[in-house]
Amino acid sequence: MTDQAIGLLIRRDNLRATRWAEDDEAAMAPLQPGQARFRIDAFALTSNNITYAAFGEAMNYWRFFPADDPAWGRIPVWGFANVVESRCDGITVGERLYGYWPIATHAVLQPERVDSSGFVDGAAHRRELHAVYNQYLRCSADPGYDPACEAEQALLRPLYVTSFLIDDFLADNGFFGARRVLLSSASSKTAYGTAFCLSRRRGTDAAVQVVGLTSPANLAFTQGLHCYDEVLSYGELSTLATDEPAVYVDFSGSAEVRAGVHTHFGDKLSYSCSVGGTHWSELGTGRGLAGPRPVLFFAPAQIRKRRSDWGAQALQQHLAQAWSAFMGAVSNARHPWLQVVRGHGREAVDDVYAALLDGRSRPQDGHLLTL
Repeated sequence: MTDQAIGLLIRRDNLRATRWAEDDEAAMAPLQPGQARFRIDAFALTSNNITYAAFGEAMNYWRFFPADDPAWGRIPVWGFANVVESRCDGITVGERLYGYWPIATHAVLQPERVDSSGFVDGAAHRRELHAVYNQYLRCSADPGYDPACEAEQALLRPLYVTSFLIDDFLADNGFFGARRVLLSSASSKTAYGTAFCLSRRRGTDAAVQVVGLTSPANLAFTQGLHCYDEVLSYGELSTLATDEPAVYVDFSGSAEVRAGVHTHFGDKLSYSCSVGGTHWSELGTGRGLAGPRPVLFFAPAQIRKRRSDWGAQALQQHLAQAWSAFMGAVSNARHPWLQVVRGHGREAVDDVYAALLDGRSRPQDGHLLTL
């Protein structure tokens, strides 16, 4: 192998401290029997990946692609890679797969349970981590794959699965007796995916009022999505009526916003769901808050429940139908929700990562990157 392997490392206790690993020996070492080497071709970098870093310790995200120095870590990203070398039966050089990768040029995986649809990475350090993140899909066999829509798949598919599951979780629990759902960081892709799912209940007995909270800079964009019944800036929170129970879905992670919501609604807040950390520098605990203690949402748990309730095939059908409807809105020719922005090289990755950390990335932009 002559292609140099590089990868982005992030200081686990300081997300602003980054460096590039040169000549990554683990990624380019001779393969052991059962292993395969992948050249990572394109990946999405969004605020969701900032959440992975912000919750890296609590949710074990740093463990998927560990660095040699435990003080540093690799943020996982979703995207596409090609097999460039294989010592694993059933994995052929040239195949293209979709899945979970490090921000790097190369990765070595240990495919197990290989079948026509793909495989799971059976590396020892990943066996205790949730299987959802360990699955890799062959593009040639993925019914949801469209080579013309790789960017949209990398940028939105993993986020929208979470959105679908949040909506399903809330509905499955009767919205905890509430008819109003508040979403912070409402311009973020996972938040507006959730709002879209909730909005599809309009006109039914399961309909709820969907309220988005966002920064003044993102107010117009979020209102233009038309999947929220009402959009307010964070400073307008106090104008919301508190005569009926509400649920709070927190995508921002901001301790200040969370405290404001809990204080404003008090006992009228029937459930507080913590999902993301787009405001990663403002994270705080749930101690001392009025109303219910925030509960961290873990998407794989709801997947397990629905696989048990519906069966794996029915769950995939529900997801496919919801994804198709969402893509119709996202790619609307007159008013698209997403603009794909492509970048190449280390500088592009550094720039996008810094913009996401600082909250400077435009909500309509979706960054697809290559190294």
